[in-house]
This record gives sequence, C-alpha cells and structure tokens, in this order.
Amino acid sequence: MGLQEYQVVGRHLPTESDPTPKIYRMRIFAPNEVVAKSRFWYFLRQLKKVKKANGEVIAVNTIQEKRPLKIKIFGIWLRYDSRSGTHNMYKEFRDLSRADAVKSLYQDMAARHRARFRSIHILRVVEVEKSEDVRRPYIKQLMEPGLKFPLPHRIAKTRSTFVAHRPSTF
Repeated sequence: MGLQEYQVVGRHLPTESDPTPKIYRMRIFAPNEVVAKSRFWYFLRQLKKVKKANGEVIAVNTIQEKRPLKIKIFGIWLRYDSRSGTHNMYKEFRDLSRADAVKSLYQDMAARHRARFRSIHILRVVEVEKSEDVRRPYIKQLMEPGLKFPLPHRIAKTRSTFVAHRPSTF
C-alpha cells in the first residue's frame, strides 16, 4: 500500500440562504485520489455536517515532498478506535517523507495495536525541527552524531590454496 498525500478542497453546494458557502481544505493520506475524496467526505460529514450529496469537491492536488532525500523526524498525532474504546496518541517516525512516515505509522499500529486503516484518524503530521523537541527515546538514540551500524557477522574472504588458472612458469 503506497500512500500519497493529497490536498482536497470542497464545500457545501450554494443555496438561496447561503450563496457563498465556506470552503474546507484537508490534507489526507490515501493510496489514490478516489480514496482521498472518500475520506474527505467522511471527515467533513463528521465535523461540519456536509455530505457528498449536498457538497462538491473543488480541487484534489497531490502534495510532493520538498526534500525527498533528507532524513527527517516526524511527529504524528492520531486517534484510533480499539476494541475497548477510542484513544489519542502521539508517535514519532524517522523517514524521508511525510507519506512514508504515515505508511510506517499504519504498519506500526497494525502490528502493536491491531488497528485497521479505517479505525485510525491522523490529526496532525509535523516535522520535528530541533533535537530537543524529540520525545521518544527510540528516535533520540538515532540522533547521535557519527552514528555507525556495525556489521559483526561479516566473514573475511581468504585466498584459496587451489587456483583455477594455470600457473605462469616463465
């Protein structure tokens, strides 16, 4: 499931009582444009009592990462429904893009909490700029300068006694 970040802009259809309705914009993570629009109507129906039947989507834009080759730390606020109730949560992920961090979040929530895509609501995704603002110790340990990952089980190649080509005799 490759996620992309979409900006969906929509509004209530104009009526005689309200000829210029308020415009709503959401940043939504979804695998494609159709799912992004569906999630937009799902959230707008919950928040503002506007449903697809009496609303319209003005624009759907894909948001690209500004610096896709720089490793960044993202703080994600979310709300999810478990078997016992609704919970708020804050998690941190180290990734190249916002969409990749959210994909890691969905994988993590599925593994640790058995939470499905439909039961997770992402409230906010923020890039953590300063190292002092990082809260989680499993992310802090990756921020040390000169961090190296040793490869302890490497086997050194030794030169063979028996060689596969004829020896040079002159």
